[in-house]
Amino acid sequence: MASVLVVCATRSGETFRIGELIAEGLRISGHQATVVNARAIATEADLQGFDAYVFGSATYHGDMLQAMKTLLFLAQKAGLEGKVGGAFGAFGWSGEAPDRIYDTLLHICKMDLVSGPLRLKASSLQGGIRMAQEYGRAIAQKLASA
Repeated sequence: MASVLVVCATRSGETFRIGELIAEGLRISGHQATVVNARAIATEADLQGFDAYVFGSATYHGDMLQAMKTLLFLAQKAGLEGKVGGAFGAFGWSGEAPDRIYDTLLHICKMDLVSGPLRLKASSLQGGIRMAQEYGRAIAQKLASA
C-alpha cells in the first residue's frame, strides 16, 4: 500500500473537493491518501515520506494561486525526482493552472506523471466526480507499474 499526498490551493473550496475525490479513487485502489491545503506545507520536510504526489490549484486570472507557486518552489528542492504524481485544478474560464503545475512537476521536478492534468470546472458538473476518482485510480495504476 502506497502513501499519496494530495495538496490543494483553493479559493472557493472546489479544488479541495476535487482533491478529496482524487484521494477517494486512490483509497478505492487500496492506497493511503492524505489531502491538505497548500498553506499547510511550510518546509521541504513536510513533503517527505510519500510515494506519490498530486498537486492542484484553482486558476485565477490565468494563473495558479500563490500558495501553489510557493509549494512548487519547495517541491523543486524536496527531491521528488522519479516519484509518481499528477496535477489538477478547478477553473471558471481558462484553466491554465493544472497545465502549469503539470509542466513544472514534469520538467523541473522530473516526476513520473500520469498522462496529462485533470481540469474540471466543478466536481459536480459533467461527470466530475467520476473523472476525479478515475484520476486517482490512474495514479494508483502508475504506482503499481513503477
